This record gives sequence, C-alpha cells and structure tokens, in this order.
Amino acid sequence: MDKRLDTWRNGSGERRWLSLLIDAMEQAAQPEVLKVPVEAAILKALRAQLARPVAHYPYAPSTFSRRN
Repeated sequence: MDKRLDTWRNGSGERRWLSLLIDAMEQAAQPEVLKVPVEAAILKALRAQLARPVAHYPYAPSTFSRRN
C-alpha cells in the first residue's frame, strides 16, 4: 500500500490513484469478501464518522498566506 501511495506522490497522476481506488472497491465487492463479518468496533467507528457533519472544506487551510 505504501508503495502505491508513493506512485501518487511521485506524480504518476490522479488516474493511477483512481485506478487503485477502483480496484480496491471491486475487490471489496466480491461475494466472498462480503460474507466476512465486520467487527463491532469497526462498525461503531464507521457510524460515528458518517454521523459527523460534512466539512465545507475537507482540508485544513494552509498555514501560509498568499503573501508568502
């Protein structure tokens, strides 16, 4: 996984990152994967995350101003 993220950072581009995301989603959608039960703690954390309000700006603003 770290190696795949390095590809994104090295400038191979958004297409590669998106392709990896699609591959992961397709793997997760396989019937044998869907049959595996999910731990209660993971479901609880996921529900808590989904219950949070959506941030207008998902990324924290930079500490640098435009004047720098």
